[in-house]
Amino acid sequence: MTGYTLPLPEYALGFGAAVVVTFLLTGVVRLVAVRVGAVSPIRERDVHSLPTPRMGGLAVYLGFAAAVLMALQLPALGAAFYTSSEIVGVLAAGGVICLVGVIDDRFDLDAVAKLAGQILAAGVMVMFGVQWQVLWLPSSGPSGGSLVSLDQTQGIVLTVLLTVVLTNAMNFIDGLDGLLAGVAAISAFALFIFSARQLVLSGDDASASQPPLIAAALLGACIGFLPHNFSPARIFMGDSGSMFIGLAMAGATISAGGKLDPSSFGPRSTIALLAPLIVALAVVFIPVLDFLLAVIRRTKEGRHPFSADNRHLHHRMLAIGHTHRQAVLIFYYWAFALAAAAVALSFVSWQVAIIPTAVLFLVGLMFSVWPRVRAGRLARRERDRIPATLP
Repeated sequence: MTGYTLPLPEYALGFGAAVVVTFLLTGVVRLVAVRVGAVSPIRERDVHSLPTPRMGGLAVYLGFAAAVLMALQLPALGAAFYTSSEIVGVLAAGGVICLVGVIDDRFDLDAVAKLAGQILAAGVMVMFGVQWQVLWLPSSGPSGGSLVSLDQTQGIVLTVLLTVVLTNAMNFIDGLDGLLAGVAAISAFALFIFSARQLVLSGDDASASQPPLIAAALLGACIGFLPHNFSPARIFMGDSGSMFIGLAMAGATISAGGKLDPSSFGPRSTIALLAPLIVALAVVFIPVLDFLLAVIRRTKEGRHPFSADNRHLHHRMLAIGHTHRQAVLIFYYWAFALAAAAVALSFVSWQVAIIPTAVLFLVGLMFSVWPRVRAGRLARRERDRIPATLP
């Protein structure tokens, strides 16, 4: 251990600023959205029954920005701004992607325009130093693997690709009231725990203090927005929120894992050394899985991979019998289970973590399929109650 003390009160202040500012500004943004006509119509694939204002992502971004500005005034976190520009890059890129999202929430941009905005925002992050620099590759040797340095082109391509994937994945999961805000909050909390652990072990408060701040600010912004967005929602995030959350998640993930020497966590096993990448994949597993399944499904049907439909994972949960709130809570549970399993690898070996993880997954599977199991049992009971008729 390095003896480094985590400035938890300062992270708490940033988190609190994000919660309060986002909560207060969401009502204002809702009025603005109604006035400018940024309102979601009722479509066949939607689950809401009334036209609802969108563009709530603007309040989420402003809450995030408030947390960053708060941190700038604090002694420990403020000092890191002079040695690393990563969080400023996430803030600047977030402004770009949020602006693109606000325009889309009002005027419905096409997929190409939104993709161009996502690539532009990823490029802004790269300009501020948010770039994947090293990868841990496992091998069969005695060390279990090796650390490979990426050149500038490789780092830029990987950063842009990850940002675009996460931005669209978060957009795909935004289909039920409170779903994206809750899943993003759980994911941000997992990233905070992992990156804070990394900060304590490395003692590098110059650059390693940036990922926990990004995660804490995003967590606070999502929690501040959730009371307005949980079922029944009074405002939607819109693309301004889903794309910004995806970009912020990418920024925190790249900042935490893209420069990390995995040996900071000790040579427990290859799985432990892969912890940064596993955490990055786990916290966004649900939206990425939904995104990939949708692209494959639409491509096989001869449709545009980014066209809309009503067969996302959340639609399937409703189809098997879950209520709106039950479906959202089950997604929360799966996000927690996946993130907890991944973050545990930075604290204990996989042999210790595997049994609790298996229990979490079995419980989640039981809750996920229970409506279908219950419906089958009720159908069998109904058949048994009907006396057989003679021919």
